[in-house]
Amino acid sequence: MTLRSLMFGSGDTSRATDLGLLVLRLGFGLTLAFAHGLGKIPPSDGFIEGTAGMGFPLPVLFAWAAALSEFLGGLLIAVGLATRPAAVFVGITMAVAAFVRHGADPFGDKEMALLYLFAALALALAGAGRFSLDAAISRRSPTRY
Repeated sequence: MTLRSLMFGSGDTSRATDLGLLVLRLGFGLTLAFAHGLGKIPPSDGFIEGTAGMGFPLPVLFAWAAALSEFLGGLLIAVGLATRPAAVFVGITMAVAAFVRHGADPFGDKEMALLYLFAALALALAGAGRFSLDAAISRRSPTRY
C-alpha cells in the first residue's frame, strides 16, 4: 500500500459502495460535529475536570484534543478530506469515551461511543470513496509518492 492510497484511497470501488460511503460520511460526520463536538468548543470546566478525572496529564490540552477531534474530525469526514487520519483520531477519542469514560457504566451508556468508534474504524479502513475531496485530490496529484 502506498502513502497515496493510504491517505486518499485507491479509487477501486463500485458506484453503490461510493454512494454508501458518502451517506455514511455525511450522516456520521455531521452528527458527530454538530451534535457532539460543537458544544464542547471551548471545553467547559466540567469537561476539563472530567478529562483530568480520567488521569490525563494536561487535561486542558486533552479536552481540546477531544473536542476538536469530534468537531473538526466530523467535518473533515463529512466532506471527505483527510478522511482516514480524521477517522483514526475520532476512533481514538471514541475508544477513550467507551472504554475509559464509560468503562464501568452499563452498555447503554457506552453504546453511542461504540457506534461512532465502529463507523470511524470502517472509514479508516475503507477511505472516503470517490465522492470526496480525498478522491478529487488523488485524481489531481502526481502518481508517485
